[in-house]
Amino acid sequence: MPVVAHFGEDKFGFVVTPNVDHLIRFHDEFEFRAAYADASYILLDSRVLSYAFRIAKRIRTKVCTGSDLTARLFNRVIVSSDRIVLIGGDDVQARLLTEKFRLNDVHHYNPPMGFARDPRAIEVCLRFIEAHSPFRFCFLAVGAPQQEMLAQRLKARAVARGMALCIGASINFLTGSERRAPKWMRRIGVEWLFRLMLNPVRLGRRYLIRGPRVLTLLGQTSLRLRPPAATNPIASSSTLVTATVGDRRTQGSA
Repeated sequence: MPVVAHFGEDKFGFVVTPNVDHLIRFHDEFEFRAAYADASYILLDSRVLSYAFRIAKRIRTKVCTGSDLTARLFNRVIVSSDRIVLIGGDDVQARLLTEKFRLNDVHHYNPPMGFARDPRAIEVCLRFIEAHSPFRFCFLAVGAPQQEMLAQRLKARAVARGMALCIGASINFLTGSERRAPKWMRRIGVEWLFRLMLNPVRLGRRYLIRGPRVLTLLGQTSLRLRPPAATNPIASSSTLVTATVGDRRTQGSA
C-alpha cells in the first residue's frame, strides 16, 4: 500500500494481481508471461494460492487483493483533484465513483466487447489513456488478459505517466453493482465460493473445471520472495517476486 500511495506521475508503472486463473494463464500463454515480466509490482490476489504455496512450497505469502487495494486507494489515498482514468465499467459506474468520492478529474472509456482482437480498437483505448496522462491512477477493469496486455503496451510505448492497476471486477464491488463476499468468507479463502453461488453459469467452468488444474501446476512453479534493496525508501516496503516455469521466468515487485 505505501508503494502504491507514493508512486508519482513522473514515470509509468503497473500492478498485476495474480490469482488461480492468472497462474494457469502464466503457464499456458507466452503473452501473459511477458506482461507479468514487465509488471512493476505483483500483488498476490488469492488466499487459495497463499494456502497452496504454504502447503506445497512451505512459503508464506501475504495477500493483497485487487479489490481491497482499489477500495483503500479510493477511501484513503485518492483526493478530489487527482486525475483518475477508468478503463472498463459503464457510464453509471463511472458516475457513481465520481459522486461517491467527490472526484473532479475522472476520465472514463469502456472499450467495445472483443476489443482485444481488434488492433484499431486497442489503439483507440491506448490513445485515450495516453491523452489523459499524466494521471495519478489508471484503473484497468477489463478482465484478464486484456488489462495486462494494455498495461504492457502502455509501458512499451513510454508515453503515459502514472500508475496503472489491473483490477478485474473491483469497480463492480466498489460501486455496488456486484455483491462481495462477507469478510469472514474472504478471510478463510472461500470468496470464490460466494461468487460462484451468485453467478454459477458464468463462473462454474472457471472455478470448478479450469481452476483445480492449478494443483497440478504447483510442482512446476517456483516462487521466490525477497526484500529489495533498502536504498529506495519506497521500494523498501515491497517484495521481489520471481516465478519460474521450466526455463520461463517472470518477475516484479509486490
